[in-house]
Amino acid sequence: MAAKRNSFAARLVALSLTACASIPAFAVQSTLEQGAEAQGNIHHSTVVLRALDKITARITEIELPVGEEGHFGTLALNVRYCRTRPPIEPPETFAYIEIDDIKRGGTRERVFEGWMVASSPALNALEHPVYDIWVMSCKTDSPEAQGDSR
Repeated sequence: MAAKRNSFAARLVALSLTACASIPAFAVQSTLEQGAEAQGNIHHSTVVLRALDKITARITEIELPVGEEGHFGTLALNVRYCRTRPPIEPPETFAYIEIDDIKRGGTRERVFEGWMVASSPALNALEHPVYDIWVMSCKTDSPEAQGDSR
């Protein structure tokens, strides 16, 4: 049991350090995919985000496929990576997200790039005057939906 706790703590520290480091997304993704596979983490194809518009108090759940761009208000959301732990370990979801604020004229300003952890949304949060975004969970498309292309 102590070995599992040490392994959990080591992974949490590694994830926290990676979240704070300014490493390009593609390098982080490939390195963590290799490490996640070895640790038994489960890769998912869709992330579930919760978004809050602070002006209107509107809360929206967004299901966004990994690698595709979604929008909430003036924000452009792009999830590069979404994983959860296997069922035999304590539940945890983490996602690598890039968020751009689209200004007038179509120019983009990167307002967030990094890891968000579902159990600790304040660990690495989006700091925006109008919007809040946080990770809720990851999902995998059902095999029936993927194979139903007749």
